[in-house]
Amino acid sequence: MRVLVTGGAGFIGSHYVRQLLGGHYPAFSDAEVVVLDKLTYAGNLENLRPVADDPRYRFVRGDICDWDVVSDVMRGIDVVVHFAAESHVDRSILGASEFVVTNVVGTNTLLQGALAAGVEKFVHVSTDEVYGTIDEGSWPEDHVLEPNSPYSAAKAGSDLIARSYHRTHGLPVCITRCSNNYGPYQYPEKVLPLFVTNLMEGRKVPLYGDGLNVRDWLHVTDHCRGIQLVAESGRPGEIYNIGGGTELTNRELTERVLELMGRDWSMVQPVTDRKGHDRRYSVDHRKITEELGYRPVVAFEQGLAETVKWYEENRDWWEPLKHPNGAK
Repeated sequence: MRVLVTGGAGFIGSHYVRQLLGGHYPAFSDAEVVVLDKLTYAGNLENLRPVADDPRYRFVRGDICDWDVVSDVMRGIDVVVHFAAESHVDRSILGASEFVVTNVVGTNTLLQGALAAGVEKFVHVSTDEVYGTIDEGSWPEDHVLEPNSPYSAAKAGSDLIARSYHRTHGLPVCITRCSNNYGPYQYPEKVLPLFVTNLMEGRKVPLYGDGLNVRDWLHVTDHCRGIQLVAESGRPGEIYNIGGGTELTNRELTERVLELMGRDWSMVQPVTDRKGHDRRYSVDHRKITEELGYRPVVAFEQGLAETVKWYEENRDWWEPLKHPNGAK
């Protein structure tokens, strides 16, 4: 079996690759893994260093929008797990063009390549943000898409393109939609690594608005386990929500980080709220639980403590990303 992982040098994609090659997914124990990544600012070969010498691993630097690259790398591929995306909301607010091109056009190019190559399963990794915002309850997979940021709108577009290839061409596509991920190797512009590394440097953490926006937190190990279940047994044409089961306001999250790191509220700097900031996300993941046996197993308290410790012990990984010119 040969698996193509797009965006495999990023946070979630590299975790999936390390888990797969590390023997955590028995059904893919003999799989060869081809990673396709453009190595933009968020892609980092250091994330793949632990598996770099594995004979089953091959890295290809390339753009998912480039048909020549995609058509070549798809040869002999059985399963595609598609992580590659522009994913930072704040960056999408400053400029949406790259998000539309990468997330929509790039996904279409991959789907066309998979169709031409006769790929047996295409797992398109998406986000709960495509649903918009919800005051009460949780979104099922058939909820209407109401994205509110350029990032989530581009991801919603890619979801619809992926769905269309199944409905039109019969390509065996599954879509996953996850809640907020956290864990090691996450680029330090995201909230948890940003807060942790700021506090390590004696800097205040920026808290948007009133801090009462609610997110469901999902450890990257649980997320990748859910993706793998879909890759193995997900029904073509279906969508699967993957949740973590820990809903916290941003204020509560901040308090937990401060407590773990021995800091107090004086290290918090309130900042103007993000434009169009969704108030609450909450996915109903009963479908993947009932159909495929998924459940999150990393308790948030344990996962958060281990994540904080990882950043404390790996300054040599995140400092060059946060301070590329050496200035601090």
